[in-house]
Amino acid sequence: MTLSVSVHHALPGFALDAAFDAPPGVTVLFGRSGSGKTTIANAVAGLLRPDRGRIVAGDQVLMDSDQGFWLPPNRRRIGYVFQEGRLFPHLTVRQNLAYGRWFAPKGARVEEMSHVVEMLGIGHLLTRRPGALSGGEKQRVAIGRALLSAPRLIVADEPLAALDEARKAEILPYLERLRDEVEIPILYVSHSAAEVARLATTVIALENGRVIRQGTAAEVLADPAVTPLGARSAGALLTATVMAHHADGLTELDAGGCPLFLPRIAQHPGQSIRIRIAAHDVILSRDRPDGLSALNILPGTVRDIRSGDGPGAILSLDTPAGVVLARITRRSVLALGVSPGTACHAVIKTVAIAPEDIGGH
Repeated sequence: MTLSVSVHHALPGFALDAAFDAPPGVTVLFGRSGSGKTTIANAVAGLLRPDRGRIVAGDQVLMDSDQGFWLPPNRRRIGYVFQEGRLFPHLTVRQNLAYGRWFAPKGARVEEMSHVVEMLGIGHLLTRRPGALSGGEKQRVAIGRALLSAPRLIVADEPLAALDEARKAEILPYLERLRDEVEIPILYVSHSAAEVARLATTVIALENGRVIRQGTAAEVLADPAVTPLGARSAGALLTATVMAHHADGLTELDAGGCPLFLPRIAQHPGQSIRIRIAAHDVILSRDRPDGLSALNILPGTVRDIRSGDGPGAILSLDTPAGVVLARITRRSVLALGVSPGTACHAVIKTVAIAPEDIGGH
């Protein structure tokens, strides 16, 4: 199912004017706070009525201002996952999940509760009440409740924003399973580049209420012109295959025919994974360097150089593993003598790649 959105809405000090088409999968609305992400999500869910626009989910028109049509939120069949779980405190986990099933339309295809429970890893929580759950557990139950209502679409508004890093790391693998095992499209709001890299199949980058870039996660994250969160958050997304786990605690990957080494990861040999490489963790060298402790050296060619207002610049390189971004100083650009078309090498420290930047594909 595709989602087509075109909305125009004025708020005090802010104007939203955004249009995009989202294919099946996880579509992430990505941008800094105040860029319009939640406003779009609420318009799709029917919690906000835009001044003008047209929203279509599959073959169902949700709103069309030109036709004077507005489908009420309770008839849109959208499962909404908020930043907080918003579970019923007096009900057990099992009862909260069953409440979701109560909203499933008659005759609609409903996910089996046993499959949802297993996929989200909440079987041991069924008899507990929300007060006895961690933040990550509450969000997994909230996602399960939304799934069991047989939604046409799931909208998740920064569901990890209220969690600490440990809880985020706990829930991300379950969100990856949700993306891979459930056919229901997901509209996911986030300002985290790491979440985008892990989860997104499509990214809609927003700035000041407008779409500035749309494409796959690899395309958008590798575009140095798209920095909704600033240059410090820039980074590229690579896809690699796990080759072997070594006795010294490292995992060897194949990335486009190039070896990459990471601290040991859980995925098995043969599995495909996503890796986000932060631009500030990449060093450039004109020649292949010798005598370095860094294990990961990718040959490449400079595609583009973008300088900011400060002393820094972001370079994009075409490598066999994919596009890699490097954030260096403008002085270093001059000292290296690089320009588009220059051959050079990207050097990446093995331990610089954080666990939250590695996920299933």
